[in-house]
Amino acid sequence: GRGAFQLRGSTPGAGSGWSASARGARWSSTGAGRGRGGARAGRMPALRAKKKDATDAAGGPKDGYTLVVVESPAKARTIQKFLESMGGSFVVDSCMGHVRDLPRKAREIPAELKARFGKLLGVDADNGFKPLYVTMEGKEEVVKRLKAKQKGCKELILATDEDREGEAISWHLLELLQPKVPVKRAVFHEITKEAIKRAFESPRALDLNLVHAQETRRILDRLAGYTMSPLLWRKISPGLSAGRVQSVGLALIVRRERLRLAFVSAEYFDLRA
Repeated sequence: GRGAFQLRGSTPGAGSGWSASARGARWSSTGAGRGRGGARAGRMPALRAKKKDATDAAGGPKDGYTLVVVESPAKARTIQKFLESMGGSFVVDSCMGHVRDLPRKAREIPAELKARFGKLLGVDADNGFKPLYVTMEGKEEVVKRLKAKQKGCKELILATDEDREGEAISWHLLELLQPKVPVKRAVFHEITKEAIKRAFESPRALDLNLVHAQETRRILDRLAGYTMSPLLWRKISPGLSAGRVQSVGLALIVRRERLRLAFVSAEYFDLRA
């Protein structure tokens, strides 16, 4: 059915369903003329492939649809069924979590930006702690698939989780997809037909406060964890990780303790008249 076709490319490690289907159609049209009734058998698959590409290449109906992006393939399949039962034309796909992040390796930083962002792997500490984001390794095909499906849609609904991570994922998707159609944000706390219906009837705008909170958290990871973890490896044990909260909290305690130890007590008097 169409629903299974749309979601086939959403599984981990799989290519997009529509491109796989297009490849399969082209293959059958190439080899069809080798058997009995060659010319006729070769023409028909080619015509069917052309029609399929026109309607399904973007993963949805030809005349426009609403593209919905969630985080997991399991949610995508369930929500697709709910939306189809409510009417309307929807294509639900998954982004498989985060699609863009600070670079994890130095080779992910463009050569011309290494001087600015290479020291802390993606954070420019000398210019307001500006972050550098790159598409995560292994997520190129996901982004490519979503861009292809976006071409045929009339509306984009971002339905990632409502926490700061989910809000950040939606923001990064907007930055990568650069949609030219209206964009809405739908949030829900349970995967039921009623909850999905309420969420789609009352969408909201992207909450940039949550996005900034997640961004700050990631930057602190680099400032604290990436600089302190190597010290733990040398002094205590390899593989240990310094937390962004515990490390800063411990540093505050140590500073206060040093002030306490350096304090010299003395007797003093106050005069009131």
